[in-house]
Amino acid sequence: MMSRTSDEVNPRKVLLFSGHMIDAPSRAEPRFPADKEEIAARAIADTLDRIAVERGDLAICGGACGGDLLFAEAALARRLSLAIYLPFEQDKFLAESVDFANADWRQRYFAAKSQSSLHIAPRELGPLKADENPYERNNLWMLQVATGHGAEKVDFICLWNGAGGDGPGGTQHQMQEVQQQGGRIHWLDTRQMWT
Repeated sequence: MMSRTSDEVNPRKVLLFSGHMIDAPSRAEPRFPADKEEIAARAIADTLDRIAVERGDLAICGGACGGDLLFAEAALARRLSLAIYLPFEQDKFLAESVDFANADWRQRYFAAKSQSSLHIAPRELGPLKADENPYERNNLWMLQVATGHGAEKVDFICLWNGAGGDGPGGTQHQMQEVQQQGGRIHWLDTRQMWT
């Protein structure tokens, strides 16, 4: 794990990401089919270029296969400081959010992790309270860190179909939380992108 850089302590711009995972092979209703990966990667990269990110800006995301890792790769390609936030210990996270996809995603997770600061909720926030959802807690944690650098610095990028998720704490939840904070939102609407 990299130590915190001075850019991460006081970044010029903070990019917060949330988005769909690649569909599991067993998913009944497609949401992010694997064959759309290149379209999503290009849209994320184009968005970072359009909002003029610079080396040393801070990029914050989860580490799931699909949107998170595509964002992480685009951020690293632009020499941004990357911080990955996990709701669980790494082994559990990989089993639930990476390993159901092909082996390439696991490799890509470790490649991104090796160039980022890794934050694991149970270690830094303590155990979940009885009424807490781990994914919602992780969303709120990432948003709190992002806005802690100054709400005016935050750009939220989301790769989303506009629908509710498979459970609490998905992209819809993060979108609602960012909207309440009044952040700048860059919505990559997959309903339009996949057509």
